[in-house]
Amino acid sequence: MYNFEYKNPVKIVFGKGTIPQVANEVPKGAKILMTYGGGSIKRTGVYDQVKNALKDWQLIEFGGIEPNPHFETCMKAVEVVKSENIDFLLSVGGGSVLDATKFIAAAARYEGNDPWDILATGAEVKAALPLADVLTLPATGSEMNGNSVITKAATQEKKAFGSPLVMPQFSILDPECVFTLPDRQVANGVVDAFVHVMEQYLTFNVNAPLQDRLAEGILLTLIEEGPKVLANRKDYETAANFMWSATMALNGVIAVGVPQDWATHMIGHELTAFHGIDHGRTLAIVLPGMMNLKRENKKEKILQFGKRIWGITKGTADERVDAAIAKTIEFFESLGVPTTLPEYDVPASTIDKISLRFQESGMKFGEKGDIDYKEVEDILKDRL
Repeated sequence: MYNFEYKNPVKIVFGKGTIPQVANEVPKGAKILMTYGGGSIKRTGVYDQVKNALKDWQLIEFGGIEPNPHFETCMKAVEVVKSENIDFLLSVGGGSVLDATKFIAAAARYEGNDPWDILATGAEVKAALPLADVLTLPATGSEMNGNSVITKAATQEKKAFGSPLVMPQFSILDPECVFTLPDRQVANGVVDAFVHVMEQYLTFNVNAPLQDRLAEGILLTLIEEGPKVLANRKDYETAANFMWSATMALNGVIAVGVPQDWATHMIGHELTAFHGIDHGRTLAIVLPGMMNLKRENKKEKILQFGKRIWGITKGTADERVDAAIAKTIEFFESLGVPTTLPEYDVPASTIDKISLRFQESGMKFGEKGDIDYKEVEDILKDRL
């Protein structure tokens, strides 16, 4: 196991009926900008719960944040923050709203010329507004980390940044929010959380058995609970298990002391940037190709994954790897999530665009830093 440091200051308030507790957590006297998406929180009653809880605070609203939040939209919110002297941000929605809110928090205090540099060049986040969230959609794990992904619509770029300064002060997780979610969002959330675990687990062995078994526990829980959530949205216990699994998948616990990959996400971001495909669905496309093309790098872990998660014990090593990939595809597709590029009407020409983008950046990534533009091309061609 590698050396590591770990700190997670996010306070989690979890359970049914917890949304009104936002009034106990927001600083007294704060001037709040409440961010949200397309308005589903108004249809589900979450909006009214938050508004009623914060009736004694100065509360300004900023809605319309996209499912893949746009830099351009975030910068409009930054203008509101500055003009209204906002001193606290409250995200009410899913991971995309929270990702946007994190960027708004950093951009509002950025002293450079262009806040896009936070994403494009890794400019240091030296200050950020305090923020918190009421989470309505389990998926990204953004409620318990300092990560954010933003899309620049003008250039079709999707970039990520991370900073401890944009970790939420608190996150309220009421599993009853799952009751009103459409099938597509639930399925995307299960896949997103699943692949988050895989990015931290499916690398190479460094003798960290506890991290492995924690990761496997999350995977097994998602496999068990995901289909049950889809079958019965009003099952509170199942919704709670799903929501907590998504949080645990990316709060850093299973990442300590082990190598991490994140290549599936980096490639998937490009599919969203060029075609607007749901984030979770891009991961379902890319992961099987990643497992296939990097089978030698990842062989020991894929075999362990196949045995412990899918019960695959018979056949040659290559046959067991093939079976593990097939079972993973089968699981994603059982949720109603297609796993090949043609099913999303993505032409082969997009592969060339994505490969060229990685070639121009000169970037090499993956847990061994050995994935370049040529391998990106091969991974995507595997999904045609």
